[in-house]
Amino acid sequence: MGVRAKAFMDSGALVPDEVVVGIVCERLQQADCVLGFILDGFPRTVAQADDLHKTLVQMSYPLQAVVSLEVGEEVLVERLTGRRTCRNCGAGYHLRFSPSRQPDRCDGCGGELFQRDDDREETIRHRLSVYRQQTAPLIGYYGEQGLLFTVDGMEDIALVQEKIVAILSALR
Repeated sequence: MGVRAKAFMDSGALVPDEVVVGIVCERLQQADCVLGFILDGFPRTVAQADDLHKTLVQMSYPLQAVVSLEVGEEVLVERLTGRRTCRNCGAGYHLRFSPSRQPDRCDGCGGELFQRDDDREETIRHRLSVYRQQTAPLIGYYGEQGLLFTVDGMEDIALVQEKIVAILSALR
């Protein structure tokens, strides 16, 4: 299922619900999820949210919160298009925020840095369009249930982390 999912992601398309829901449900059944879990980037559609709800009810895992990081689209494009990855060791860099010391080379192993297909501007803009159509409705979906917490993702990363931790800590 993971290979099927990667092909869709590389093209900028959303992974079909049956693949994503299958992957998530398998994972949630593992022992380390009994005490809790955090899902990142799932669900992406209202249909997936409905399937997730049904699964969580069956497993007696109540959904406690949904955190939405709010970031402007142009900032997202800049953040994602600037990412680079080492072909050898997989280390991550960013052209603006954490560049390598030597252009196009990994500081750790000297390997070539490259831009992943899903970090290309045209792919990102397509993903944002799909987000607006298919994922943005989840804001209202979870807001109506009283589960939505919004965090300004434009703030300093340490402050964003602090706010998310505070939200989750308050749920204990």
